[in-house]
Amino acid sequence: MMVPVRRLWVAVLCGYLAFGAALQALPSYVPERFGGGALASGTAVGIAFLATACGRPFAGWLADAGWSRPVVIAGGVLAALGGLGQLLAPNLGVLLLARLVMGAGEAALFSAALPWVLAGTRVAQRGRLAGWFGLSMWGGLAAGPLLGTLVGDGVWWAVVALSAASAVLVLTTRRDPGRGEPLVRIRNLVPRGVPLPGAIIGLAAYCYGTVAALLVLRLRAGAIGVDNVALAVFAAAFLVVRFAGSPLVDRYGGRVVAASTVAVEIVALVGIALANGPVGATISTALAGLGLALVYPACVSMTLDRVRGLRPGVSMGVMTSFWDLGVMVAGPLGGFVAEQAGFRAAFLVAAGAGLACVVVLLRMPRRAVSPR
Repeated sequence: MMVPVRRLWVAVLCGYLAFGAALQALPSYVPERFGGGALASGTAVGIAFLATACGRPFAGWLADAGWSRPVVIAGGVLAALGGLGQLLAPNLGVLLLARLVMGAGEAALFSAALPWVLAGTRVAQRGRLAGWFGLSMWGGLAAGPLLGTLVGDGVWWAVVALSAASAVLVLTTRRDPGRGEPLVRIRNLVPRGVPLPGAIIGLAAYCYGTVAALLVLRLRAGAIGVDNVALAVFAAAFLVVRFAGSPLVDRYGGRVVAASTVAVEIVALVGIALANGPVGATISTALAGLGLALVYPACVSMTLDRVRGLRPGVSMGVMTSFWDLGVMVAGPLGGFVAEQAGFRAAFLVAAGAGLACVVVLLRMPRRAVSPR
């Protein structure tokens, strides 16, 4: 049965454009509407990733059993409801609840769509296709902040419309993936071989989460003056390197590529921490996008190799959940460090997380392990 790959790609892109646009809006929206500083803004950014992290394994679990289509549709609906909740929230508590709903929707959207796509692909091509399909998610996260800047005050309506569009795109598909593998037991939801790549992507995610939650505030606090374009610079560098550099994962292996690019990320975060002018801040922000661009396809390659391609929906869902956990922690923890010790300290802590990521990469066994 043919899988509607292009339609699914666009549907996930729409959902994550909405998610990325919300990330751009929140650092200003929270203080202006509800008060509070870096901690409140960081928590609002990061809390959605809690729901995303919890939801991904279950979405992949259901998708492996053939329930991709209804789960993906539910994801778009939840994301739209979450966007509407953020627009209409009367207080910070309701806003945080809406962020959780949106995070759950984004988890279902991507983590059920990916196994649907992989189900129609030969095992030998799954790693490359997963990396390509991941561009729908990462492209949306990277370009969404630029979209948020362009639409200005209408950002929340754009978030709702894009999320709803993702649900409609899948709802109008005529083909269903059908039944897949039997549901595995909940206690076996984390395949062996996933935690190490998960730890790697989680530490890299802390770096990204610090950039997403605090970069705009750092540049404003330092009166550097490029806060309105910084996330767009990050997105442009990310997308260019992702498109051009993905074949490097197949050529050199996920471990080598991840270690090399995360090393660049460390330099970038230190540069953002120490920047005193717009040129240095802009260059460091571009390097941050470059440094994170290939982490996901590298971890996909390592994960699929270590689990030998079995249970791809659950494996990808669990691995990607580590990313969500890293971003979730980075928001409130980075905001707390910024309030106690300054924004420079927050970015230096993120650089330390990048260094820990490289250490894990260098110590990770090369040989794949048998899944359970």
